[in-house]
Amino acid sequence: MEGRLPYDDFPVVFLPPYESPPAWVPPHERVYHPDYNNELTQFLPRTVVLKKPPGAQLGFNIRGGKASQLGIFISKVIPDSDAHRAGLQEGDQVLSVNDVDFQDIEHSKAVEILKTAREITMRVRYFPYNYQRQKERTVH
Repeated sequence: MEGRLPYDDFPVVFLPPYESPPAWVPPHERVYHPDYNNELTQFLPRTVVLKKPPGAQLGFNIRGGKASQLGIFISKVIPDSDAHRAGLQEGDQVLSVNDVDFQDIEHSKAVEILKTAREITMRVRYFPYNYQRQKERTVH
């Protein structure tokens, strides 16, 4: 192999001329710029705040936990509930609740925290790929 470069076996590719490239947009302006709108912002973490009166339901169900190794996910949101109006959706991964990390928590502990809290500040992110994998692994 002496004298040969490691990429000698790969074909040469010629790109077509690029006649009119778009104007350069600084990275900090790309999130809301139409030329960069690829809908990835839906996957960014967001904060959801819910207030739960005594005896009221949460308006959503969760599944998963430490046993699945994928986290806690929103598995159902009741239409027209406070959770629905706050923007929770099936496939949201619960990252934290009231500053408690939910990424490696037992299912029963997560349910206990959610049921006993009167005000819930949740950090969630839409993660449908891991939600689907998690559904295949667990029964919760």
